[in-house]
Amino acid sequence: MMGCENHTSSSDFILLGLFSSSQTSLIFLSVIFIIFIITITENTMMIILIHRESRLHTPMYFLLSHLSFMDILHTSNIVPKMITDFLSGSKTISFVACGFQIFLSIALLGGECLLLAAMSYDRYVAICHPLRYPILMNDYVSVLMAGGAWFIGIINSIVHTAYTLHFPFCGSRAIDHFFCEVPTMLVLSCVDTTHYEQGVYVSGIIFLLVPFFLIFASYVQILLTVLLMKSKEARKKSFSTCFFHMIVVIMYYGPFIFTYMRPKKYHTPGQDKSLAIFYTILTPTFNPIIYSIRNKDVLEAMQNMLRSNFLHKML
Repeated sequence: MMGCENHTSSSDFILLGLFSSSQTSLIFLSVIFIIFIITITENTMMIILIHRESRLHTPMYFLLSHLSFMDILHTSNIVPKMITDFLSGSKTISFVACGFQIFLSIALLGGECLLLAAMSYDRYVAICHPLRYPILMNDYVSVLMAGGAWFIGIINSIVHTAYTLHFPFCGSRAIDHFFCEVPTMLVLSCVDTTHYEQGVYVSGIIFLLVPFFLIFASYVQILLTVLLMKSKEARKKSFSTCFFHMIVVIMYYGPFIFTYMRPKKYHTPGQDKSLAIFYTILTPTFNPIIYSIRNKDVLEAMQNMLRSNFLHKML
């Protein structure tokens, strides 16, 4: 065991990455780089827009600004390293850097799960109980929700990061993934991790299943309320909004649940990497589009900001 521990403390990990070194892989990597730039740009734009435009100073957009910030941090935690490794040919990652990736990833993924549930509650109150909205979703409640999502996500991440890095890695230190992720790390461990996997399963229930079912229940109630609306146009708009919201939620929670709530013996590298693309690269790109850019208030605020910047430059 001592030899195993010494080996663990003196060695870096190797990230095998998403692609092999080929021309086709370069094309896919270019696509991911473009998606990364789009993600950073649109989420940064959303944060600036929400901060500058007074009409967007509402609980919903306050929560959305935190979602955008989480998405920026999450994709920046993974994609630049993946691109740098591919271009440089170096696939090593230090023990500390790997631990930081795990910590930030779990903190942001867990926090985002809670934040998405808070946003669905906001929509539920706004549509199903509009007269009580100023009481049930005031500034204090929205700050409490956003702060709670960050705090609980970070505490949960500290526990899981500490436990994951505590296990000895006596054999291969090659991680068949494009970033350090808990399920993939457990496969490399040379001790029985069954008890810890049960802890991961419990966390999955708290951070994945419970928020997902709360979101689902919220949108069911919203749809039932929408059916009672007299305006056909209002019904159509609400159905469209709910449909796109649920598509993004399923894209995020589905692969996330499938990855973190299976025993490690059922994990395969190709499957884990494919699923991780959804909740680490794709959904951060879709979130601002689905939750805000399709919104009339956001579009008008964006036009006003662009017009204001244009006039400022002209003068």
